[in-house]
Amino acid sequence: MAVSISENDDDDDFAESHEINVTPFIDVMLVLLIIFMVAAPLSTVDLPIDLPTSSATPQKKPDKPTYVSIKKDLTVAVGEELVKRATLLSTLDAVPDMSKDKYVFLRADKAVPYGELLGVMELLRSGGYTRVKLVALEGVPGAPDTSQPQPATP
Repeated sequence: MAVSISENDDDDDFAESHEINVTPFIDVMLVLLIIFMVAAPLSTVDLPIDLPTSSATPQKKPDKPTYVSIKKDLTVAVGEELVKRATLLSTLDAVPDMSKDKYVFLRADKAVPYGELLGVMELLRSGGYTRVKLVALEGVPGAPDTSQPQPATP
């Protein structure tokens, strides 16, 4: 509260300043911004999987996708939770808002053998999850794959 003091000691000479102090509001907004900046990366799937690249046109990702991931060591995860292959279907059934008509996004490391990938796809199909999308990194069409060493040309 701001007050002006004049040379007179009369009570009528004091006037209050009616300005809004926005500094606390800005401080609160900055704290909220920092909280959201820290929390946003935590909401994504964070399994270390080296995905292959694809030149296919990227499609829109749903709001809450369900990821099934096959890591390099052939372990399977639903979201970020590691599961055994025997309990994969029951874990998917327990996922909130998951139904058999929604897409399951299957991610596999480049080092995973093709047979292992098909084994997990067959397991999903046998459990009634027939809508499976494969996940890859966006790549440039016609660009060579830089993950494998290229032979030297003479």
